[in-house]
Order: sequence, then C-alpha cells, then structure tokens
Amino acid sequence: MDNGFSGAVPAPGVTEDGRMPSLGEMGLNHFAPYIMNRVMARWNANLSEELRARDITTAKMRALAVLSVSTSLTINELSVLGVTEQSTMSRTVDSLEEQGLISRTPRPDDLRVRDVSITEEGRAVFNEVWPLMYDGLRQMFRDIDEDEYRAFLNTLHKILRNVRKNEM
Repeated sequence: MDNGFSGAVPAPGVTEDGRMPSLGEMGLNHFAPYIMNRVMARWNANLSEELRARDITTAKMRALAVLSVSTSLTINELSVLGVTEQSTMSRTVDSLEEQGLISRTPRPDDLRVRDVSITEEGRAVFNEVWPLMYDGLRQMFRDIDEDEYRAFLNTLHKILRNVRKNEM
C-alpha cells in the first residue's frame, strides 16, 4: 500500500524548510499513534475470540490481569491500569463480582472507598487466560530478538512518561 511517504522515517518535528509536515506527507504508516492503535486493535480482536468461549470480555481480562499482580485497587486505580474508562470498569467490576471472580471490601479508614481484589476463582480463570495472552505476546514478537524487545519496552516507557496524566 502506498502511504504517500517514502524514504527515511524522520522523528516527529518540523520539515527541512521549518514547517510541520502534513499527515499526507508523513503517511499513516509513519504516524506512530496510528500503528500503535492498529497493533492493539488486532491484539484485542485476536484475544477476544479466545476469551468469548470463557465468558470473559477484554475489559474483564484486563481487570483480572491487573488484579492478579496487585493486592487490591480502587475502581479508579483499576480503570487506569486496566486502560478502561471508569464507567466501563465499574460495570466490569459489577459483572466480575457477580461471577465470583473478584471481591469488593470497604476500606477500614474510609467506608466510601472499596478495594477490589481477585478471588481464588478469579485467579483460576486468569490462569486459564494467561497462556492465551502469552502465546499472543510470543506471536507478536516473533523474529524480534531480546535486545530489540528491551529497546522497544524502554521506548514505550519513555512515550508513556511523555503522555502520562497520572502517576500510575
């Protein structure tokens, strides 16, 4: 597919003549947010096919994944780390609680705040899902060596720091 741009890929900035390039000049395939969205959309689509058979949505999988490595979190914290809108995460937590996969307990120092934790049943479900996630990860990074993978993660962390609005 011709994306209207050929040659070396410049870092975002101004053109040689000092102006901002148009998207047409850059081309979609050289616009990093577009590529990141395509990668994650494909990842989510591939994974959601596997999850449907287990009555697990992408939002539920994200919540279980985050809770599998956390002691407990508020819904707001869980929505940030689960990369899900707070309203969607709230409905997701309701559903996970109905399924017995998570529990909510009031904080002793502030009864208005509820901590969300994964249950043993939730951990068992996540342990079923994790191999699917890991296989997807391995497929995504096939033919990419360890140094490239580390450099990629370092770059992503720098990007995340640049766009971050919260401390999580």
